[in-house]
Amino acid sequence: MNFIVCVKEVPDTESRIEVRDGKVVEEGLQYVLNPYDEYALEEALKWQEAVGGKVTLVSLGPERARESILKGLAMGADEAYQVVDDAFPPGDAYATAQVLAAAIRKLGEYDAVFCGKQAIDDDGAAVGVMLAELLNLPHVGVVTKLTLAEDGQSARAEREIEGGKEVVETSLPAVFTAQKGLNEPRYPSFKGIRQARTKPFTLWGGADIDLGDVHPGLELVEVLPPPERPAGRVIPGEPAEAAAEVARLLRAEAKVI
Repeated sequence: MNFIVCVKEVPDTESRIEVRDGKVVEEGLQYVLNPYDEYALEEALKWQEAVGGKVTLVSLGPERARESILKGLAMGADEAYQVVDDAFPPGDAYATAQVLAAAIRKLGEYDAVFCGKQAIDDDGAAVGVMLAELLNLPHVGVVTKLTLAEDGQSARAEREIEGGKEVVETSLPAVFTAQKGLNEPRYPSFKGIRQARTKPFTLWGGADIDLGDVHPGLELVEVLPPPERPAGRVIPGEPAEAAAEVARLLRAEAKVI
């Protein structure tokens, strides 16, 4: 069986994000493999270990993303394809889904596509759903448990919904988006890290995947930092008096009660 995992490079959560002139300052940022994509990759690797086959990484991003994608190869993926083209509009889920769908079509036959439920930089949580629609495949999102049927023709998934969980069955191929708790991603072994740079890694441009024009659904107008927090206030007095004053301020000024 062949499994495809869509992965993305994102800024490390420990990096200090600075906004200048309406853009995120990229100098000095550290980048990592999107954590939710690691859950997706781990699940694909578990399926591969159970039934055999191949795990292929597909990514859209700048050339520097190779270093993050190599972690996926070190974890155990067999090969990687990265689409690099400055003509693609950045930050738009629909445009990203169009590019990934074209790349997956070029790869040919596959049995399942795995994605993280969202990327931690834009938190859009839309690419996986759009990708399934463009590939005309069933989709199960926010998956916390996934079981491949013995015949390899279907899968049973548990997914989070408000106030509980939902259990669904789907035929394959299908698109699954992974939620935290689906599994525990493995750490790359020393052997895996050494072998990662020797595994097939292919760079594609738009012409290589017969993409044509990409039609974004959104236009990024401006990036703004969050407003600065106002300074805290100390309410003097006896506890009962101070508590009453805090309640008054919350009602009259903050208007939260």
